[in-house]
Amino acid sequence: MGNKPSFGETDLPCPQPHQFPMLLWLLLLLILPPGRDQSGVTPKAFLLLNPPWSTNFHKDEVTLTCRDSLSPAQGDIYWYYNENLLNKKSEEIQIHKTGYYKCKTQRSSLSDPVHVDFSFDKLILQAPHSVFEGDEVVLRCQAREEAKEKRFYRNEIQIQSNFTLQSVSMNNDKYHCTALVRGFWTWNKEISKHLMIQVQELFSPPMLIASPSSPTEGSPVTLKCETWLPPQRSHIQLQFCFFREDKALGKCWSSSPELKLPTVWSEDAESYWCQAESVTPPIRKRSLRSQLYVQRIPVSDVTLEIQPPEGQLTEGENLLLICSVAKGTGTVTFSWHREGTVRSLGRKTQRSLSAVLQILTVKESDAGRYYCAADNIHGPILSKLIRVTLRIPVSHPLFTFSPAVPQAVAGDVLELRCEAQRGSPPILYWFYYKNVTLGSREAPFGGGASFNLTLMADHSGNFSCGADNGLGIQHSEMVILSIIGPPSNKTTLITEGVTAGLLSILGLAVTAALVCHFRTQRNSERLSTTGTPSYSPREFKEPSRTSNTNPQEPLDPVEPQPVYNNVNPGDSDLVYSEIWSTQHTNENSANSPRKHWEDKEPTVIYSDLKKAYPDDSTEQASIVDSDLEDAVENYENVPCILSALDR
Repeated sequence: MGNKPSFGETDLPCPQPHQFPMLLWLLLLLILPPGRDQSGVTPKAFLLLNPPWSTNFHKDEVTLTCRDSLSPAQGDIYWYYNENLLNKKSEEIQIHKTGYYKCKTQRSSLSDPVHVDFSFDKLILQAPHSVFEGDEVVLRCQAREEAKEKRFYRNEIQIQSNFTLQSVSMNNDKYHCTALVRGFWTWNKEISKHLMIQVQELFSPPMLIASPSSPTEGSPVTLKCETWLPPQRSHIQLQFCFFREDKALGKCWSSSPELKLPTVWSEDAESYWCQAESVTPPIRKRSLRSQLYVQRIPVSDVTLEIQPPEGQLTEGENLLLICSVAKGTGTVTFSWHREGTVRSLGRKTQRSLSAVLQILTVKESDAGRYYCAADNIHGPILSKLIRVTLRIPVSHPLFTFSPAVPQAVAGDVLELRCEAQRGSPPILYWFYYKNVTLGSREAPFGGGASFNLTLMADHSGNFSCGADNGLGIQHSEMVILSIIGPPSNKTTLITEGVTAGLLSILGLAVTAALVCHFRTQRNSERLSTTGTPSYSPREFKEPSRTSNTNPQEPLDPVEPQPVYNNVNPGDSDLVYSEIWSTQHTNENSANSPRKHWEDKEPTVIYSDLKKAYPDDSTEQASIVDSDLEDAVENYENVPCILSALDR
């Protein structure tokens, strides 16, 4: 099998060098069919005969007219007889010699040669000159003298007496006729010369032309079924049909000689051909098959894009991986990959420059570096790596405190700690007491955060914390903490009653025996580096306030009971003590040698003790260590009981 010709190729014989002068005009005629315009070359002229017969009797006269496609002809006309230029310039000439005639106008190229015969025979067969495919042709058998019994033959076979050719075609058929022609004495049988009818093409076999001839994948292509009607038959209507292999494309038998293919792909690279048909007469011709070559552009500049953009993807959302190529034609296979994994995440094959892969409900484990690949048969091209990070919402934080005891003492410093096990940094932590914000701390790199709180007596209750990294705050469970110590309102002591309390003690000492037990207790803990003493507060019970109603019973000695301990006196240099004072009544003193407690509220007397600090003055700094140790001791007031002596 030979190779199929590509679009626009023609098979022309190569003339020998010695044939160039003779074939110059013929070569132009082969290149330029009637009516076809090319750059710098005009269409052919053509000849008309009147009468139209190509065979005539000797001494007959025939008029030749030179025409072109834009007739009537203008300007000078050039006539040729047997390749010789005649000295004639008019549009029409009269001829009476046998030979080949041609003409040319200023707007046309040289016409096809026309052979006109002037015969000396007694009987001739006449056919019109301008005969085209599909024409109806009437042949005439003519004699110089009277003739009868005319008969017509085709290829030596008699056909009919009145010879009319229906829809003639281009072939090598030979025609002649016979007749009885009157002589001087008798009728003589005469035979004409054989005649080959010069049947011209109504239109040439079409040529299929693709524009562009080598299209790129994805681009449009226009197919043109190109042929030409001679000027003498320009009124003939043609229709066209296009084929790929053996399948018709689009609507068959359209009046348009062009068919536009919106896009062609590599699989469309097959053989194409077309047909042209005249409506009346019905002449159909087809082109040669031509191969369409479709060029494929390799993919290049592969890029990967993510949505949402980098840094805005939150755990639980959907991730879009968009793989794109800047160039590339045809069917492209896209694939998506994660660094460190062998198997691809997905694959799509489609005719486009981009494709999308969706990852649903991303998790923390989906973070990493991704890339994509694109291939259109020339080999895969990889994109650059792109990192995918996730913003992870914080989990419910864990709230703890240190020291981890269920009860704390007022005045202690408690470390509150809040930590979320998951969550993208930075994380802001909030600390709450009874849903009231105590403060906040930031963990710029993740992890937990702490908050120090100096406890007060009224800090008993619920503590909690919250964590927030911009994706929603999460709260911890509440933790209940109990504070041991006096209420904060009873730790505010008044100094104005100190002087009056001391005078009352002196007055009582004159009238009654003062039994007072004092006990001092050295505080075991030393001053802290900040100069503030450290204490271990205790909870004391308030003494019983019921009086003795039976005077006969001896009064039980009252057990001394401590009332308050010094707790965190603050920045003042005074330490306050509280003394409970009671008196016996003089009533019923004869019945009982002892006095009972008066049914009244006890008198409260305050006293103060001076505290000494190591940095009070430069003189104190010179005190010996033993004196300094005594100076900074803290004292605890022990209840003092006053009783009246029996008189």
